[in-house]
Amino acid sequence: MAINLPGLADIKAISKPLLANLQKLGIVDVQGLLLHLPLRYVDETHITAIRDLRSGEQAQVEGEIVHAEVQYKPRKALIAQLQDAGGQLLVLRFLHFYPSQIAALKVGTKLRALGEVRQGFFGYEMVHPQCKSVRDETPVKETLTPVYPTTAGLSQASLRKWISWALNNGDLSETLPAFAYEPQALPSFAQSLKNLHHPAPEADLYQLEDHVSPYWQRLAFDELLAQQLSMRRHYARRRSIGAPALKPSKALITALLRSLPFALTSAQQKVAVEIGNDLTQNHPMQRLLQGDVGSGKTIVAAMGALQAIENGWQAAIMAPTEILAEQHYKKMQDWLAPLNIKVTWLSGSQNKTDRAISLEAIADGTAQLVVGTHALFQEQVVFAKLGLAIIDEQHRFGVHQRLSLRQKGQTSKTKAPHQLMMSATPIPRTLSMSYYADLDVSVIDELPPGRTPVATKLVADARRDEVLTRVREACEQGSQAYWVCPLIEESEALQLKTANDTYAWLQESFPELRVGLVHGRMKTAEKQAVMAAFTAGEIQLLVATTVIEVGVDVPNASLMVIEHAERMGLSQLHQLRGRVGRGAAKSACILLYQNKLSDTARARLKIIYESSDGFEIAKADLALRGPGEFLGLRQSGVPMLKIADLERDTELLETAQGLAEQLLKEYPTYVDKHLERWLSRAEELVKV
Repeated sequence: MAINLPGLADIKAISKPLLANLQKLGIVDVQGLLLHLPLRYVDETHITAIRDLRSGEQAQVEGEIVHAEVQYKPRKALIAQLQDAGGQLLVLRFLHFYPSQIAALKVGTKLRALGEVRQGFFGYEMVHPQCKSVRDETPVKETLTPVYPTTAGLSQASLRKWISWALNNGDLSETLPAFAYEPQALPSFAQSLKNLHHPAPEADLYQLEDHVSPYWQRLAFDELLAQQLSMRRHYARRRSIGAPALKPSKALITALLRSLPFALTSAQQKVAVEIGNDLTQNHPMQRLLQGDVGSGKTIVAAMGALQAIENGWQAAIMAPTEILAEQHYKKMQDWLAPLNIKVTWLSGSQNKTDRAISLEAIADGTAQLVVGTHALFQEQVVFAKLGLAIIDEQHRFGVHQRLSLRQKGQTSKTKAPHQLMMSATPIPRTLSMSYYADLDVSVIDELPPGRTPVATKLVADARRDEVLTRVREACEQGSQAYWVCPLIEESEALQLKTANDTYAWLQESFPELRVGLVHGRMKTAEKQAVMAAFTAGEIQLLVATTVIEVGVDVPNASLMVIEHAERMGLSQLHQLRGRVGRGAAKSACILLYQNKLSDTARARLKIIYESSDGFEIAKADLALRGPGEFLGLRQSGVPMLKIADLERDTELLETAQGLAEQLLKEYPTYVDKHLERWLSRAEELVKV
């Protein structure tokens, strides 16, 4: 029942240059042509008399060229006058033109021109209209003309030709049983494609161009359903792989909780139970633990690690930056060393001797918990018995990096370690339902008691002196402060304040304060020394790049200044703001911005100023940036949506989610056909 998807390279009439241009648009087969949908439409279905034209409207006129010349004042332009059957004149103006256009506009030529009408010096005119010569019997088009997304070297005429060919020669049959579409009364696949590529003249342009027509909705539903089917199938496939069944911890977790100076929140307890139950299963856990900045994900991860260790297995924690990995290592040492757990550190910056010692401990099983950076999935790292892989800030790692770490513990083709992914960037509900439908999701939805809300202030760069006063007061009262800059070295393109310059300037401004500097290009030992001094209170003001975005926990730091906040994304601003407010003192985050803000920057700053709820901020971020940018590296191997829109099509997504399980269970052959149509190449990537 497999659907036939011929490659375009097999079609002799398609030249190599055309094929290359189509591939730039992601079109590699007939199905790709069919699903390359118009951006907008132009109406060439009727001729408007020149006397009926209206300024600002797009129209098509027909007439004879009665005058044409190249004028040189006030600027060079090709000017032609078109006279229609009613004797009225319209000026056609071309500011950029070729000799071939001069020849095409010679007097006596019968022409059809399509363009926007505007008021000129001599009456109505069109600037750079689309023109084509016609005969008396040349018919007008019977459907609206589609305008497609394209690339340099690929004309609209060529795209229209080949998409029309695909409509006549491609497979427009249904892939799923009719009942799948009955609740929404959606039109057929064939009807939808024909009406989107060639709409009737009376079609509702608003519905078509805003993607709310039933035809667009049908294709959006098909795409969402394909994504759900793909993700749930991957989910089921992973559950067929074996994993160590780790019995609940009887001693270690109890001992850890007794030693803590705080009690777990009810949200932490709830997700710890979910993770603990997953680890007892004989198939790999694939769970995403999400919680806002400071919600306490690390202690929950430690409990999961202890369950693996108590069952005789190793656990690993991988973080995207050395600063964050170092924070995890120190915390785990503090919590687990008193329980006689051997915690080992591994990073790319270790010297050869230390690295060799760590590698040996990992390989012989002496290292029960390994904490590190990307170095954990390097080829020379061999685990004796990896039972649980924990990946923090998982969206910063590519699909192949996560897969590499999982394979470190795969003792055979049928056994794999459990995997826990953590994210402090909350994931909006629609993203969780779609792009994360292959995962089980746990949410820590409350902050520990004692966390103080952070006051957010928007301050224009011109008021920088007031900010300096605020920093001085905070440090004199015994608090500490961060000053965050977006670049390390000067960039002529962006001309932003740099960390190095700001460090020198702040040292000069505050001779009485101890000022430190940390950035990503410093050697690891230097960074560690600076962070240790800041944590110990020896440094009062820390100038930093966004390297401190995640994982830095200094309760005495109550003030943060962020330079050029308008240049940063919402999730980054929220993460940075989460570095303060970790102690009992009132905390503030000052967002310094340059005037002349773009609309997007203004919208971002308004959202971060008005909200401290990570989920609300993430939802707004998704609306501003779209899922592709929001997901970052996570998208490797994930079927990305081209037609559906998560915000607009939430109801369709919910219906697709409910229908997917039934189709997988009762109609697996239909599912194969549907996935081949919609995800023939994305399906080849097994997600992790």
